Amino acid sequence: MNALDVVLWVVAPYLAITVFVLGHVWRYRYDKFGWTTRSSQMYESRLLRIGSPLFHFGILVVLLGHIGGLVIPKSWTEAAGVSEEVYHVSAVVLGTVAGVATLGGLAILIYRRRTVGPVFTATTRNDKLMYAVLSLVIVLGLAATVAANVVGGGYDYRTTISPWFRSIFLLQPEAGLMAGAPPLFQLHALSALLLFAIWPFTRLVHMLTAPVGYLTRPYIVYRSRDDQSGSRKPRRGWEPTR
Repeated sequence: MNALDVVLWVVAPYLAITVFVLGHVWRYRYDKFGWTTRSSQMYESRLLRIGSPLFHFGILVVLLGHIGGLVIPKSWTEAAGVSEEVYHVSAVVLGTVAGVATLGGLAILIYRRRTVGPVFTATTRNDKLMYAVLSLVIVLGLAATVAANVVGGGYDYRTTISPWFRSIFLLQPEAGLMAGAPPLFQLHALSALLLFAIWPFTRLVHMLTAPVGYLTRPYIVYRSRDDQSGSRKPRRGWEPTR
């Protein structure tokens, strides 16, 4: 392990985490009205109906797979009766299918954004940067999975990358574990750190919110100002306003 390994696998992760957290705090305080997906459905919906579900369902499976693989120790799954072979096959099959679905959905969304005039006009520089980095992360992750576990002889990332990931949050970083990982996995991790660093300043912030307020928000009542609103007498509380 050398100084570059310390910078890449200790300094860079903590820097990305700091920017991720403080960036969201800043964005929420000073740009609440910009905390949105900036939906472009009104401009085009045919491609969106295909690409959006494909991307979102795919990325959800990818996210759950990463949480399971990076957060849950190998000893826990073995204690639960899940053998290494079963876990490996399941992770490779689901990861590859989800990765292809995510990449396909993202490709459709990018094609739509580039070819539909109004959507392209509404695309900002932040959007272009976000799409480029997100595509890089997905491509590198899919390439690492295929190269190591489909074409190659297999790679158990739960003995190196997963312990390194957990060591970052335990404030006991073990850079040497990540320094020995295959290059594609290293590039995938670095691109993911870049994505998290720019995350607070893009439309990706909508992934951290949920419309919980809609569950308790009162109904919006619309009342006609037309005296001749119908032949039936209006119900109590629905009388025309004056």
